[in-house]
Amino acid sequence: MALVVAGVVVLDCAEPEKLAAFYMEFLDAEQTDASANRVEIRGADGFRIAFRRDVNATPPSWPRPENSLQAHLDFHVEDLDEAERKVIGLGGRPLETKDPSGPFEERGFADPAGHSFTVRANRTTAPKQG
Repeated sequence: MALVVAGVVVLDCAEPEKLAAFYMEFLDAEQTDASANRVEIRGADGFRIAFRRDVNATPPSWPRPENSLQAHLDFHVEDLDEAERKVIGLGGRPLETKDPSGPFEERGFADPAGHSFTVRANRTTAPKQG
């Protein structure tokens, strides 16, 4: 029998309730646990993520080097445009891309607390050129 029975990604943030609400809506998830300083949710596919209160949390600054990437999440989607509209509508923001040409296979965003994540097309696309 395995010693570890489950794993949960935990993001530090100043307001876990607000960040949990963003991800619950984006992932069509449900809240599974909550305390004064932590909220955990589970998506329809079983993906679990929690948000822990840290009043001194500093948002990552990716792609800038100071206070750079602390954690990164990837989400597979069927429609990149629809996912982008939903993320922005929920208060997320697009991140700068260094390769704007050609068909996009993925798009980078930051959640309302500044954590970066990527939405990737759930389909195979042509390989990148160059």
